[in-house]
Amino acid sequence: MEQNNKKGYDCSLYTTLQNMPNQPNAQLEVNFDGLIGPSHNFSGLSPGNHASAENKDKESNPQEACLQGLNKARKLAQLGVPQAVLPIQERPSLEYLYALGYKGRVEDILQEVDASTLPNIYAVSSMWTANAATVAPSTDTRDGQMHIVPANLHYQFHRSTEAQATMATLEKIFGGMARVHNPLPGHVRFGDEGAANHMRFTTGQGEPGVHLFAYGTDGITNKEGKLVNGPQINPARQTRVASEALARLLDIPTERVVFAQTSPRAIDAGVFHNDVISTNNESTWLLHEQAYQDTPRVISDVQQALGSDLFVSMAKTEDLSLQDAVESYVFNSQIVTLPGGEMILIAPLEAQLNPRSRAFIEKTLSDPKCPISRVEYVNLQGSMKNGGGPACLRLRVAMSDVEKQQVRGRVFLDDALYGDLTQWVKRNYRETMLPKDLRDPNLVTESLRAFSELQKILQLA
Repeated sequence: MEQNNKKGYDCSLYTTLQNMPNQPNAQLEVNFDGLIGPSHNFSGLSPGNHASAENKDKESNPQEACLQGLNKARKLAQLGVPQAVLPIQERPSLEYLYALGYKGRVEDILQEVDASTLPNIYAVSSMWTANAATVAPSTDTRDGQMHIVPANLHYQFHRSTEAQATMATLEKIFGGMARVHNPLPGHVRFGDEGAANHMRFTTGQGEPGVHLFAYGTDGITNKEGKLVNGPQINPARQTRVASEALARLLDIPTERVVFAQTSPRAIDAGVFHNDVISTNNESTWLLHEQAYQDTPRVISDVQQALGSDLFVSMAKTEDLSLQDAVESYVFNSQIVTLPGGEMILIAPLEAQLNPRSRAFIEKTLSDPKCPISRVEYVNLQGSMKNGGGPACLRLRVAMSDVEKQQVRGRVFLDDALYGDLTQWVKRNYRETMLPKDLRDPNLVTESLRAFSELQKILQLA
């Protein structure tokens, strides 16, 4: 489904990574999409995430959800955008079950685990790889090496269980050519939610980037323990000190770093990550006027650090309320650069169905200065009902052809891998799931089998 095809690009062309020009020194951005796991369910584990809360205890369709994510990734590959996948994690999380003192057969343990803990050790939220890590490509760092910091996701138990497994996966895939750091210390002071609170601006692919780190709180509280300069209803998951630590670990020159506090009003309205209220690609930026504490200053700081003009499309509150922005996930869209240099917007179907978010997109694309040629809407309802849109499902990694050759595993998406993954999903995933099904002993067997098979398919075992 597409609109506003300004340049008439042939979107049926299927250009895989292997067919792209061999330019050793050129850098292109690769999207690493997370696969949705077989225990995908709606347990409402995420405070401040409206979709997660609204769909709590409803029936999910893990098979459909995973295929929707795969189809989104395939669409990008068909458009010529370098596309790869990241694997699911082992679920249930046996390591955490044993750490909590449970012993014996897993099937028996799952009958003992209390109802509040059970969904946490079955959660498949690692599918939102925008939270997996923060990445600085080799063009941007002082030492000329790619740096990756896995997110500690400390604020929520079900997400904090991902950090070490994510680090191990990233080390397997990127360890031959990048420095994969340890996550930040697991304390509320250093809460880090990964690339969902990070943006990289450039004047073009392969050019050095300016990095924006968005945070929700500076941690200062009053006598009642309330944040002095932060949200009062929903949690602020990313801290300023964590963002500062990330910039140091990623080895980015200070003059190419911008820190921006997310508006407390936006967080209280359901903007739990920056990528719910702001999206960019190269020097193109779509955002809401209430995205940050001082949005005009943030834009000015980025433009000054970049040393070049930005194309900025900023939604006004009277045209697009924070509620509409959160419900439609219009700012969780992906802006991608096609092989010919033009840009397109990959937006969730919900952004088309909401008349105010659709009007914002149409107004943006009608601007003659807008580099985006058209919008394509994708159906990701399985993920969206748990609070994750197109941008949540991907981790952006800019790398050269030489670096791509050093990526381990069979992770770059082509026709053969897409076919194998589709069959793997149909073999292992249920079509219906309720939170109460997490005690089903058969789900243990199905989930662990799916994990084991995928490790072999992706050659990461």
